Amino acid sequence: MLDAEVYVISGVEPEVGAYAMAKYSRSALSMRDSLRELDEQKAEKFLNTFYFQYGHRSIADLAHLSLAVERLSILAAIEVADETRWDGQERSTRYQEFRRTGYVTPAAYADDAGFAAAVEALFAAYDSLSAKVAAHLEAVHRRPENMKEEAYRRTLRARAFDVSRYLLPLATATSLGQIVSARTLEQQIVRLLSSEIAECRALGLALKRAASAPGAVPTLVKYTDPNPYRLESRAALRQAAAELMGGETPDSTPGVALVDPPTLEIELAASLLYPHCDHAYRQILAAVEALSPSRREELLALGRAGRGLHDEVLREYQAGHAFQFDILMDIGGFRDLHRHRRCVQLHQGYGPRHGFDTPAGAAECGEEAGYSAAMRAAGAWVEAHPGLDGAYALPLGFRKRSLFKMDLAQAIYIAELRTGTGGHLSYRQAAWEMFAALRARHPALARDLRVTDPSQPINMLER
Repeated sequence: MLDAEVYVISGVEPEVGAYAMAKYSRSALSMRDSLRELDEQKAEKFLNTFYFQYGHRSIADLAHLSLAVERLSILAAIEVADETRWDGQERSTRYQEFRRTGYVTPAAYADDAGFAAAVEALFAAYDSLSAKVAAHLEAVHRRPENMKEEAYRRTLRARAFDVSRYLLPLATATSLGQIVSARTLEQQIVRLLSSEIAECRALGLALKRAASAPGAVPTLVKYTDPNPYRLESRAALRQAAAELMGGETPDSTPGVALVDPPTLEIELAASLLYPHCDHAYRQILAAVEALSPSRREELLALGRAGRGLHDEVLREYQAGHAFQFDILMDIGGFRDLHRHRRCVQLHQGYGPRHGFDTPAGAAECGEEAGYSAAMRAAGAWVEAHPGLDGAYALPLGFRKRSLFKMDLAQAIYIAELRTGTGGHLSYRQAAWEMFAALRARHPALARDLRVTDPSQPINMLER
């Protein structure tokens, strides 16, 4: 016989609910009794004592908010979603026509006709390629009798957008929704307020205002400000990366590399430098390994300098994973892999240095030359306007480097899920290369995995 009682708690403000949950470890009261005695003033006093004074940060995991963020750029959306404990959804480039959403212009180019012309040229190429790929697919793949016309059109449209999305600039306006704990929201706001991207700083302020409203989590976000530890370590590590790697040409070979760091200390030092240069992980590891132990210790010290009393160490300290994949792939495909937040992810910046990918669909419909011309023109504009604001005009087809660290279970999950035939070919290829690297290193562990070779033909009308 079951003596336990289970019931849903609803209609409770997030901070009051968090207070009631937290009291479980400090009171013999039931949840119902706790909620009856609570009010906002008691919750605020409790949180001020245990959360801010005693540092019991897990209390903020008990309060959740649902937030919508609309009319932000794809570039900023990537930054907003870059939280390990983030739950949300962004508008899909497969199912939405992004020409209609417009784009975000960074303040630095608000009155710059050249920026507008560069972005509008990409949208014009996006429109043209979408239509031509859809027409080509319709000519090649006739509708089966058992498939409804609406489903047929929707499928062809999605396949066409899979090709044309390579032309979308990072400035493209998008929207996202998120359901996050107050703890994740607090970290997200601090990270955004500490960003070098003006739009992200503005979003941090907007999220703080929204979370400070009555009925939200005003107590838990009231001390969110730009973080000196992040700002100081970023500047110091960027300078260190320039000094160590400045004389070496970055490797721009696209694809996936499974890398074995020699020691934990070398891995950590290389990880601290990785987001601040354009080099492959192997190149950075080799440079760090060649340093004297004292110089390596100086690099490690940069990652700790300026750390405040309540600051968590930088993400780069999440080290020691068995599988570390350095991935250079198109930004659009990266955005799909970015959703795998069980991985530790370190990201490098945006730019045209590593070149761009050309989707097979562009060549199949006879538009490869036009596509390449549009991409080269955009890349040249970004190269002539370096910096984060110029990167808004960079198309998703250009390559970006990221480091994904994970355990075996996550490597298997990504390999099986992302090689599936319904996915975009870009990330299917990356996931297949991850599987191939895993299989080469550990044949027995890779046996019987449910992966699909992306080189095999698929039915374009199935998703």
